[in-house]
Amino acid sequence: MSRLLAATILLISVALTILLTIACSVPIIIAGVIKLLMPLPGVWRAVSTFCNFMMYCWCEGLAVLLKLNPHLKWDVQGLERLNKKNWYLLICNHHSWADIVVLCVLFRSHIPMNKYFLKQQLAWVPFLGVACWALDMPFMKRYSRSYLIRHPERRGQDVDTTRRSCEKFRVHPTTIVNFVEGSRFTEEKQQQTHSPYRHLLAPKAAGIAMAIHVLGQQFDKLLNVTLCYPENDKTPFFDMLSGKLTRIVVRVNLMPVAEELHGDYVNDKNFKRRFQLWLNTLWSEKDALIENLKAEYKKAGH
Repeated sequence: MSRLLAATILLISVALTILLTIACSVPIIIAGVIKLLMPLPGVWRAVSTFCNFMMYCWCEGLAVLLKLNPHLKWDVQGLERLNKKNWYLLICNHHSWADIVVLCVLFRSHIPMNKYFLKQQLAWVPFLGVACWALDMPFMKRYSRSYLIRHPERRGQDVDTTRRSCEKFRVHPTTIVNFVEGSRFTEEKQQQTHSPYRHLLAPKAAGIAMAIHVLGQQFDKLLNVTLCYPENDKTPFFDMLSGKLTRIVVRVNLMPVAEELHGDYVNDKNFKRRFQLWLNTLWSEKDALIENLKAEYKKAGH
């Protein structure tokens, strides 16, 4: 693909994505204002249903935009036995901004609408930030270790945010999505954080432990999702926008929310250690899976 054609496709894709986002987020924002002005349970339920429908429309629009790329192929396994009437906790590796698009498009007709744990900075993105607030998505504020040493009162704030947000998800079947690494993977971040994994950052356990603790038995299953872009590993989001993305690989592992995953992560040190061991083991398996997928497609490419 020539640079001129790629640049043209990029501009058109960005413009269409922005228009789609505005068209779907404005009604959500208006509905959010109504919810703010009329704090009645019936109004809140109706607004939540409407907002979820508008997010579904946004996902459908993204799916149409992806279909405009004739070179894009999907390799997906594990969508069987999913149900839109269930509650799910979805954990996933985070490689690129493309991940959110992939999850929205792939799962839009299989499970309840995704609710993402988002960075606090995204709250200030025009249209998108306010729309995410109206959709009750939790905004998480990360603090460095040195900052927490100087301000110990800030410890546990993400846990409190998780608790308050999860309480809102009891009414409607919901999929709570957590990129447990807390940030997109880069080789620089991998080295800075001394990650023990080749393709992943170390996972952060507090958010999903609190989600399981608050919603208890309400979660029907845990969705362990692994994403990989074997032919566009360096810049998948840019390649997605410019029509150069050629393959998206997704593996979905449907797991029970085992009884041993329920506990007090904040106050029970033994449970905290067991939960972290479980998550680290899961991440080691995910790292090996990504390594195998990349090797498989590299071999196929030759």
